[in-house]
Amino acid sequence: MSQPRRLRVALAGNPNAGKSTVFNALTGSHQHVGNWPGKTVEKKEGSFRYRDLWVDIIDLPGTYSLSAYSPEERIAQEFITQEHPDVVVNVVDASNLERNLYLTAQLLEIGVPLIIVLNMTDVAEQLGYKIDVARFSQLLGVPVIPAVASKGEGMEVLREYLYQAAQDPSQFAPPHALVQYEHEMERSVRQLTEALQGLSDLQGYQPRWLAVKLIEGDTQAHDIVAHAPGGDEVLALLDKIMDKLRRTYGEDVDIVLADARYGFVRGLTRQVLTLPKQPPRTLSDRIDQIVTNRWLGIPLFLFLMYLMFNLVQRVSAPYMDWIDSLFSGPVPQWTLAALHALHAPDWLSSLVVDGAIAGVGSVLVFVPSLMVMFFALAFMEDSGYLARAAFVMDKMMGFLGLNGRAFIPMILGFGCNVPAVYATRTIENRGARILTGLLIPFMSCSARLPVYVVFGMAFFGAKAGLVVWSLYLIGIATAAIAGWALARWVFPEVHQSVFVLELPRYRLPTWQGLWLHTWEHTSEFVRKAGTVILGISVLLWFLLNLPWGVTDPRESYFGRVSGALAPVFEPAGFGTWQAAGALVSGFVAKEVVISTMSQIYVGEQEARMGESATPLNWREDARAIVAGFLEATRDAGKAFLDVLTPGVSLFPHDEGAQRETALSRALHNAFTPLSAFAFLVYVLLYTPCAATIAAQAQEYGWRWAGFSVLLGLTTAWVLAVAVFQIGRLLGWG
Repeated sequence: MSQPRRLRVALAGNPNAGKSTVFNALTGSHQHVGNWPGKTVEKKEGSFRYRDLWVDIIDLPGTYSLSAYSPEERIAQEFITQEHPDVVVNVVDASNLERNLYLTAQLLEIGVPLIIVLNMTDVAEQLGYKIDVARFSQLLGVPVIPAVASKGEGMEVLREYLYQAAQDPSQFAPPHALVQYEHEMERSVRQLTEALQGLSDLQGYQPRWLAVKLIEGDTQAHDIVAHAPGGDEVLALLDKIMDKLRRTYGEDVDIVLADARYGFVRGLTRQVLTLPKQPPRTLSDRIDQIVTNRWLGIPLFLFLMYLMFNLVQRVSAPYMDWIDSLFSGPVPQWTLAALHALHAPDWLSSLVVDGAIAGVGSVLVFVPSLMVMFFALAFMEDSGYLARAAFVMDKMMGFLGLNGRAFIPMILGFGCNVPAVYATRTIENRGARILTGLLIPFMSCSARLPVYVVFGMAFFGAKAGLVVWSLYLIGIATAAIAGWALARWVFPEVHQSVFVLELPRYRLPTWQGLWLHTWEHTSEFVRKAGTVILGISVLLWFLLNLPWGVTDPRESYFGRVSGALAPVFEPAGFGTWQAAGALVSGFVAKEVVISTMSQIYVGEQEARMGESATPLNWREDARAIVAGFLEATRDAGKAFLDVLTPGVSLFPHDEGAQRETALSRALHNAFTPLSAFAFLVYVLLYTPCAATIAAQAQEYGWRWAGFSVLLGLTTAWVLAVAVFQIGRLLGWG
């Protein structure tokens, strides 16, 4: 049986053009995410089978051009020109045709086999736009496919074109020299092209494209020619040509090339696009009157954040209760039974149950919380709201000497601080970039959420969602105050620059896109639980049991070190060796705070419970697990409806239902509500995890990474002490 053929496709397009929607529609779940080699920019790859053809798709970073000024532009250009994909699929937003076609013009210049997907044609029709698709395809000499990727429209036609491209990709190559330049520039491009055609080794690049890039001053094109036999003569000719062009156009030769592309785009748009005489008032325009209103914008943003955290707390609680019942019941019981059947020594049973299961299980309990939060963030991003949030926060960021562009990395910090630090690369001013990177750790990342949830269930009951929301607000307020002080005394050179941000049209996200986004981030958390947290849990078990034979964990190596640090936290109300030890382990990853507490407070209790358990009944346990999941699903549905109807209790018999994990119950003996809140404030603000510190060192240098650690430790201690001491004075302790 013959092997199926393979086609390698690059997916290119502007941000917000629906490129990810096309990618998801084609590949479904057959995709994986990593980073480009040597880069921190996300790399997405996927595949699908059509008839006897396997199509491998590489989703390039969203970019407006291939000018190689940003990491995303450089990656997109290098992949297309160096990796030589069989076909490039260019996703174009039909409702923003002229803006999107600049990238198309550059792809035409490269000469790569091209298929254009004219996405969101339904939006264009709502705006009264009429696009002559046949004329469009005729003028460019490549297929143009009208599509609505969110509904799957046009995807079957795209698959068929890709199938044809596998037989002969050259049939989709655009005509030569489709983009023409002003007379003197065009003559220089042709002169340089003819010289390049005489070289024997251009590594598969089109001579005309190389000529244009040489005139633009592109270093990649210069290196290609320099390493080709006879390239020195071409570079000497380039110097003469550039001297002449500078005398003709001045120093901005590359702007002349860009103007010619824009001219090509404008001319093409006039021939294929008919606009209505009076553009209709769109739904996006009407929504923006409220969402971006100077008075309503920020309160609405805060309300939506509160709604999100209320969903996280209440909708996930039934599933958390179900998972906790697994890791405090059947899982350790079944494991102990298996270990006893294998005649495993007691120390190994303790290591597996008290160490691995107690540590990893206590973190996996919070997977539902993270899934709800990632889903909510994905919905706000895909719908177009997060861009509005950055726009609304622009004036507030100006208080720090920054602008709305700095708010985007901070929003990313709610998911994970590491990519948020890397996202500061889009900020031009170095001082503003470092300042933003120092403030990002105050944005509460998803790894801290399990700590909030377990303490919220233990001490704050029905108000747990409000407590979690308040912690996020405290983080934002602390970042604002710290940013103001740093901008005034540490970064006086920071200046407020003009902030220009594209506001994409609102659109209803697809369930497939939301699920893939949610699963992608959740699976990363689960992988961490199975590797980093598992390793730390095992190491922590040994530290709690060394010197060997110690019976009191307080006398173990871990207990002694933690006990030495405990007095530091006494003024904040949690000066115990257990709390100090959990905070120390949290330097590696914030999830480990819960893992550590679980081993200290719950591990031995679970082991004893497992040892004294009644004889195993596998069938009954399995039936209880399924019934528990169904009950959790029912309760989560009720909670979801209740959250979406604030002030109206649809299910009054469930109101105030108290759900706790085994760890939540154990914490009652170690904290009071006041000391618990002070502990949460400390966890919110103290030094970021090791991965974030490494990212800061890579981006800003170790000096600023060390400064970030000291800033976090100092700020966290001062505010935690203030919360506890003021609370005691007010009689809350």
